[in-house]
Amino acid sequence: MPTLAQLRVLVAVVDTGSFTQAASTLGISQSAVSHALAALEREGPGALVERTGGAAPTALAHRLLPHARASLASADAFSAEWAAFAGRADGTVRLAAVPTVCQGLLPGLLRTWATRLPHVRVQVFEGDDDELPRWLEVGTVDAAVLVDPKPVPEGGRVVARDEFRAILRRDHPFAGEQTIDLAELGEDGLLVSTGGCEQQVRRLHADADLPFRPAQHVRELATLMRMVAEGIGVSIMPSLGGAMLPTELVMVPLSPTRPRELVLSGPQQRPWHPLVRTLVEATDALPD
Repeated sequence: MPTLAQLRVLVAVVDTGSFTQAASTLGISQSAVSHALAALEREGPGALVERTGGAAPTALAHRLLPHARASLASADAFSAEWAAFAGRADGTVRLAAVPTVCQGLLPGLLRTWATRLPHVRVQVFEGDDDELPRWLEVGTVDAAVLVDPKPVPEGGRVVARDEFRAILRRDHPFAGEQTIDLAELGEDGLLVSTGGCEQQVRRLHADADLPFRPAQHVRELATLMRMVAEGIGVSIMPSLGGAMLPTELVMVPLSPTRPRELVLSGPQQRPWHPLVRTLVEATDALPD
């Protein structure tokens, strides 16, 4: 049977794409990483990592990785539960969130947790709306700030609410308005990002009985904002994303708009890491 140390090496190599980076992440030598992975491969039916052009997972590794992540998540939860029973709240929690939450909400939460839980380390993973629930259930992360989960998972806590706003150049004719009608906004060419709450923007149009016809799709929010700054179009983002805006862009409230709830939660299909409950208990719901 593989050891937990071997599984940690496999996951670290795949996640970092490098034996050197995996060694740095795990705090061991590169030689130790290579030997651990080689020993694991000798016990199995084939190679787990391609060793040419980086460290990409093989087809076999893709099949095994969800089980490796789940095993490590359970082992880490066991250790944390053991420590909690002994009256110690220490360890690492892997937390996922979408980019706007990472920029606009997590800095404040991290400061709160650092003050209230000095021995708990929070490792942040940035992902898209669709990725977060999957990461939670397979054990890639222990917790996530979910966007509009319906219903709110048992044990989860609403940590913030915000609303969607238009993103415009400062010299746009609508930049000084109190609100912008969603129908008028689309006339300038709507830019959307798969990393920028596209699902919610699509629902915003559906609620207003408007067609959803983006002029451009991009993945990265940084690319989207650069395109808006260059006058290629306009966009829509949650108000928390205001922390990401360059100086040449502004946010203007939409009419109608759509609020979203941000919920700190653990997984629904497997036991929670005990430190996730500790984070939730140490988190005050933030004002709208």
